[in-house]
Amino acid sequence: MKKILGISSFYHDSAAAILVDGKIIAAAQEERFTRQKHTPDFPVNAIKYCLEYSGYTIDELDAVVFYDKPLLKFERLLETYYAFAPKGLASFLTAIPVWIKEKMFLKKLLYDGLSQVEQYHKKKLKLLFSEHHLSHAASAFYPSPFVEAAILTIDGVGEWATASICHGKDNKITMMKEMRFPHSVGLLYSGFTYFLGFRVNSGEYKLMGLAPYGNPVSEQTIEFIRLIKEHIVLIKDDGSIWLNQDYFSYATGLRMVNEKKWEKLFGFPKVVADGKIEQKHCNLAYAIQNVLEEIVLKMAKEAKRITGADYLCLAGGVALNCVANGKLLKENLFKEIYIQPAAGDAGGALGAAQMVNYMYFDQERIVNKGVDEMQGTYLGPEFSDKESILAFKKHKANYLKIDDFDNLCNIVADLLDKGNVVGWFQGRMEFGPRALGNRSILGDARNVEMQKKLNLKIKYREGFRPFAPSVLIECTREFFNLPVASPYMLLIADVKEDRRKKLPDNFQELDLWDKLYFERSDVQSITHLDFSARIQTVHKETNPRYWQVINTFKERTGYGIIVNTSFNVRGEPIVCTPEDAYKCFMRTEMDYLVVNGFLLEKTKQPDWENREKWIVKFKLD
Repeated sequence: MKKILGISSFYHDSAAAILVDGKIIAAAQEERFTRQKHTPDFPVNAIKYCLEYSGYTIDELDAVVFYDKPLLKFERLLETYYAFAPKGLASFLTAIPVWIKEKMFLKKLLYDGLSQVEQYHKKKLKLLFSEHHLSHAASAFYPSPFVEAAILTIDGVGEWATASICHGKDNKITMMKEMRFPHSVGLLYSGFTYFLGFRVNSGEYKLMGLAPYGNPVSEQTIEFIRLIKEHIVLIKDDGSIWLNQDYFSYATGLRMVNEKKWEKLFGFPKVVADGKIEQKHCNLAYAIQNVLEEIVLKMAKEAKRITGADYLCLAGGVALNCVANGKLLKENLFKEIYIQPAAGDAGGALGAAQMVNYMYFDQERIVNKGVDEMQGTYLGPEFSDKESILAFKKHKANYLKIDDFDNLCNIVADLLDKGNVVGWFQGRMEFGPRALGNRSILGDARNVEMQKKLNLKIKYREGFRPFAPSVLIECTREFFNLPVASPYMLLIADVKEDRRKKLPDNFQELDLWDKLYFERSDVQSITHLDFSARIQTVHKETNPRYWQVINTFKERTGYGIIVNTSFNVRGEPIVCTPEDAYKCFMRTEMDYLVVNGFLLEKTKQPDWENREKWIVKFKLD
């Protein structure tokens, strides 16, 4: 029985995960404990949680594994600066001292970080390192329900690789092909994220959310696609790309892109953070999303060609682009597609542990066909009623204990039906970027005002941002053209035509905000402008409590579907503890909060009208 701790840190989305005898026991991101979104810091708190939940100490572990190889990264840094010299001297002088001081002595940093967790015998510790893209590949293949599969990983950059095609069979993964820095699909998409005013490494999902507002048939959009392909990226038949470095600064500079060249090419300057979004920005977002989808599809076809596999596993940050995933699904290249729900760097911690378990220790892999090993991603900490009461008492909160869960579901279903917004906190916290029913904010998908209310009064974020539905797996085909399950909110599918409202003939010419609030379907709040939705299918087997509250809502309204958004405000990590949940509840215009079996009503809380008392300034994403 092997006990393995995986760690990712020092770039962004630090995390820890622990495997015992091949089973994922616990996994969590450090940001949830420190309340610093995307923190790169060594995951002291996440490791403490993993060890406590597993019942093991560091000395009892068979191995601790880090998710990439820093010396290879250092090699890439040096070779890149050498290749571009004398360009990039300022960046070189900034980066190299940091690397020499911190990253070159990573082993010491890891030993020191572990000593903050608990005392251990350094000489007994087996410290291992996995390659970045192998960690991603392992995170997707080993939890999948496939004995054999093609594995496609796409992100910004690991050590040298920016994308890879692997072949997984039984307990082994073989690297077949990789694309190397500076040519990167992730960095291409991040360049447009930056140019359109969003933060790199956190705002890419906003760019994806903005794309449906673009006019696909306008001359400007078509021209943007042409300009991108002619000047910025050359797409080859196998999906590999060549990026024109004249338009980028990430290899040698301190910025993402050459802003002057982009401004000249597209005809407008970089959007300032939180700047006004206009139709031309939406059209450019649509254009790069369209280009990304073409690249991903070609890469998947190449993965199919060189592996001959019937199944596909996806990981890496680009695998979180659920629009591209949905397009890939429609192509029917593979019998099934499995996407690691923590596809970004946080999932690298899990993948590194799994790689060591199966490829270093050569443990047998037992596959449960049709069932993955992620346990719904409910791998984080959970909190008792006693811990919840202590948090409430600390803030003099008014709460009601409802012992009968059926009764609680009836109350919540009634509140949602009446247009209320409810914070929903249950069981173990999710691992990965999505809230999937244990740390969620819920609303009525039928309510035409719900998207506006959630964006402006709860999340305090851009009004164009779409919301996702949680739908009972049994009801999926009533609402969507989706032939498969989507438990991790990683697939886009179209709302069924019989649920759509007719749009005016001049819809594409309307102003962005007029488009947004034009009624599109009978589940308006989760229907994007292009009639698509980012879907979470809810399964009784993996989350019976969440399934029950939606089913109760269905019994009341006939709709087995609700709005689900993550329990946080803009710039804040998803809540972890009951106290986090209460604070977030009080700083927003959320109407009710449910924590385990406790119900809290906003207007019954002390000083509930004084929201300023609860406001925390988070760094905006």
